[in-house]
Amino acid sequence: MSEVIGIKYQDKVLDLATAQEMGVSGEEVVFDNSSDSLSIIRHSCAHLMAQAIKSLYPEAKFFVGPVVDEGFYYDFEVGSKISEEDLPKIEEKMKELAKSGFTISKTTLPREEVIARFRDDDLKMAVISKIDSPTLSIYSQGDFEDLCRGPHLPNTKLLHSFKLTKIAGAYLGGDESAKMLTRIYGIAFADKESLKHYLFQLEEAKKRDHRKLGNEMGLFTFDEDVGAGLPIWLPKGARLRRTLESLLTQAHIIRHYEPVRGPEILKSDLWKISGHYQNYGENMYFTEIDEVEYGIKPMNCVGHIKVYQSSIRSYRELPLRFYEYGVVHRHEKSGVLHGLLRVREFTQDDAHIFCKPDQIRDEIVSIVKFAQRIMDSFGFKYEMEISTKPEKSIGDEAVWEISTQALKDALSSCGIPYGIDEGGGAFYGPKIDIKITDAIGRKWQCGTVQIDMNLPQRFALEYIDEDNTAKQPVMIHRAILGSFERFIAILIEHFGGELPFFIAPTQVIIIPISSEQVEYANELRDKMLSLGAYAEILSKNETLSKRVRTAEKQRVPMIIVLGEKEMQSKVLPIRDRREKSQYELSEDDFLKLVETKMKEVSF
Repeated sequence: MSEVIGIKYQDKVLDLATAQEMGVSGEEVVFDNSSDSLSIIRHSCAHLMAQAIKSLYPEAKFFVGPVVDEGFYYDFEVGSKISEEDLPKIEEKMKELAKSGFTISKTTLPREEVIARFRDDDLKMAVISKIDSPTLSIYSQGDFEDLCRGPHLPNTKLLHSFKLTKIAGAYLGGDESAKMLTRIYGIAFADKESLKHYLFQLEEAKKRDHRKLGNEMGLFTFDEDVGAGLPIWLPKGARLRRTLESLLTQAHIIRHYEPVRGPEILKSDLWKISGHYQNYGENMYFTEIDEVEYGIKPMNCVGHIKVYQSSIRSYRELPLRFYEYGVVHRHEKSGVLHGLLRVREFTQDDAHIFCKPDQIRDEIVSIVKFAQRIMDSFGFKYEMEISTKPEKSIGDEAVWEISTQALKDALSSCGIPYGIDEGGGAFYGPKIDIKITDAIGRKWQCGTVQIDMNLPQRFALEYIDEDNTAKQPVMIHRAILGSFERFIAILIEHFGGELPFFIAPTQVIIIPISSEQVEYANELRDKMLSLGAYAEILSKNETLSKRVRTAEKQRVPMIIVLGEKEMQSKVLPIRDRREKSQYELSEDDFLKLVETKMKEVSF
């Protein structure tokens, strides 16, 4: 535990857990906005929120109140209906209780005594049933108490920089067949300035929400008749995807990747061999054909393995790099679906590389540089993290160690600092996660690179080595964007809908003032199309000002308003949203500018 989170006691700083075990309150609590400190602050604040709810709604019963990435929450059951409008009232009660300065104390009791204490509380009994320990701890503050491991801050007066952010429903224990509880989320920091910055960021995030902007820009939609988590791409969104795919395809070709395509549904026997059936089956969709079970693919790796097995392979062919924009389906619970960021059907920019063990390092280095090129093209700041063997895994320990070290060596050779996520790897191998930071400082999980020596073994993959013996190749799983859906959502929010010229679904909107300029507008559009850019013409029977507002709402990089003068002179007035300026260019110079902008980025 960090030394800055604790209680000053006899010229020492005791960590909170030790201090509370010793019954020491101390004169001064020392903490900051480090991750360890925030975890304690936020968990203490969760209990403060529960105390406030209990004070306002005496019949309330509480389930769990953990710390999560976005702050903290508490799940509870209450007889009254609580809505968003009630959050300020609960927050005010929290402030009142915090100022009261209740001592937060810990008591450890035998399991039987705790069961007797909460016998009439079904939610507490549900919590106790999940804890395998002969003793249980209870944290108390004022007239409120709850089961908790802790540690907590020693006094409620230390909680002063918090905000309740939203309310939602949540199934008891995440079980969709169980009853629905109320969940309130909140955030807390060590100081008011950090809270103020976070709330500003939250408001900015609302403005940039890809669901809102995607609707305004006409990119995609969702339809209840189709099903939750299944995006429908409208023409402009499909153009955006097509452009991204085209740039990525050219980048794959020059890096000697070969396009392949596997089926979207495979016999379950294959998923059993791969281990997905046993380790990932709850996230898959299954069906039966001719009394044989099939699984809809959640990943593309098994199809690419079958491509590899379609021919006898020689060491001279390796490395073999296969790529596919593969459509996959995963069973996500309805409560976690979120626009394009979390869907049930999505398309991965997937690739699998089959290589010799002594080629691993060079392949990983090449992938990392490929990823850097893409992230730099969009101006993203990014970081790398290596995820190691999880608790639920397959394969020999020695294989995991070799694979993990290969990833570390590759990043070190590129001079890239990296973090370690202990136990965060895939069940079949360690991985590198590429995490990007957007314009308002949020971090997003994006691409991933995974070394896999287990699937080649399970499918008995071989190549003939130069000594004419059969050897097992190494398989590298690689997705740089992660998925087109998620990456596009991140792009929209990062740029606030103001997408760069080269990737925008529409580069220019042309607005003819009258019907006399429509023919010239069509000529301009066709010339742009021949350069790989796209132009729309707004010639509806509406006022000029309304058409200009419509164009601006679509956030296109450039707007051109054509009148008689412009048609005769071939000098175009450009409203450049990206440059935040207005200027005039001859038609020839404008087309040269468009051509340059369309070619200024390549992966």
